[in-house]
Amino acid sequence: MGSSGGRGVGRADGAQDTGRVQGGRRAQLEHTGLRPGWTTGACATAATTAAYTALLTGEFPDPVTITLPKGQTPSFALATEELSGASAMAGIVKDAGDDPDVTHGALVRATVRRLPAGSGVVFKAGPGVGTVTRPGLPLPVGEAAVNPVPRRMMSEHVAEVAARHGGSADVEITVSVDHGEEIARSTWNPRLGILGGLSILGTTGIVVPYSCSAWIDSIRRGVDVARAAGRTHVAGCTGSTSEKTVVAEYGLPEDALLDMGDFAGAVLKYIRRHPVERLTLCGGFAKLSKLAAGHLDLHSGRSQVDKGFLAGLARGGGADDALADEVAAANTGLAALRLCQAAGVPLGDLVAAAARDEARAVLRGAPVAVDVICIDRAGAVVGRSTVR
Repeated sequence: MGSSGGRGVGRADGAQDTGRVQGGRRAQLEHTGLRPGWTTGACATAATTAAYTALLTGEFPDPVTITLPKGQTPSFALATEELSGASAMAGIVKDAGDDPDVTHGALVRATVRRLPAGSGVVFKAGPGVGTVTRPGLPLPVGEAAVNPVPRRMMSEHVAEVAARHGGSADVEITVSVDHGEEIARSTWNPRLGILGGLSILGTTGIVVPYSCSAWIDSIRRGVDVARAAGRTHVAGCTGSTSEKTVVAEYGLPEDALLDMGDFAGAVLKYIRRHPVERLTLCGGFAKLSKLAAGHLDLHSGRSQVDKGFLAGLARGGGADDALADEVAAANTGLAALRLCQAAGVPLGDLVAAAARDEARAVLRGAPVAVDVICIDRAGAVVGRSTVR
C-alpha cells in the first residue's frame, strides 16, 4: 500500500519491499554508522500486545516484547496506557533510527476491545490512520489502512496473548497515530486515496536507514564480492520479496543478490564498468515501470509511475482506446496492471521488456545479458522479459 511517511515525502510504490538488516546487510549498516529503527507496523503490534495483555490480566507489560517476521525480538517502552472495563489502550513512540522518516517520533496507539466469539480480529482506523477510498491497493475500499503484514503480526500476537492468559482471539483493534492526519499530508497517501491519516506499514518490522551514498557503496561492494566469488549471474533486487523470487527462479546464492533498493542506475552503471555475464533485475511492477520509462532512481519522492506511458505500452500490446484510457486514468500502477490482465493484454511482460531495453541502453554495450522480472506485492510473477 501507499506510504506511511517513510523516506522524505513517503514511498507510494513498493514501500513494503525494502527493508531487512540480516547477515551481511546488518554489517554494512553498522559499518556506515547508521542505526536501524522500527516500522509503524512493529509499533502497532507492540502496542496491541501490551493492550490485550492488560485487558486479560489487568497489568501492562512494560517494556513489551514482540517477535518480528524474521525472528528478531525487540522490546518497546510504553509511552501511554489506559485500562477500562471493556477496552485497553497502549501507545508507543516510533523510533525510525537514522532514517529520515516523517513518522519518526509519532505516537502509535492501539486500543483493544473484546468481541463475541467467532468474530476474529477486526481492524479499525482511529484518529490519524487513513481509510482506503480507491481500488488498486492491497486492501478493499473502506478498510483501515493497516497493511496485510502488520495485520498478520497483530493477529498472531493476539492469539499468543490469548493462549497465554486464557482469552479468545476475537478482538477489535483500533490503531491511531497522534497528529497522523497532519503528517500524512507530507506523503502520497492523499493522492492514492488513503484519506484521514497514515498507513500502518512494514514487512519486516525494521526500518533500514536510507543513505544514498552508503546504499550505493553497498551495491558496488556487492558486485565486487559476487565477481570475486566467480559468480556469472547476479540479480539486482528492490527488496526481500524480489530476492525470494529470483532465488526460487534461478537458485542464486546470497552473494549473487544485490540489494538494489531504488538505485537501478547505480547497479547498471557499476556493472557497465565491472561486467558479469548475466544480470537479472527483479522488483515490483510499479517500480520497474519507472525504469521502463527511463528513470534510474525508483524512489517515489524522485520519480513517479507514468500511467500515460503504461497506456502507450498497453495500446502497443493490443489494448483498444477505451482500455488505454482506463490505464491512463488508473489510481496506481497495480490498478493499471489488473485492468490489462483482465483484458488479456500482457502489460507486465511489456513493462519487463521495456525495462530490459532501458537497462541495456545504460549498459552501453557492456558484455552483460539482461532479463527483467516484475512481481506483484505478494511476490507473484506478473511480467518477464527474455534474456538479451
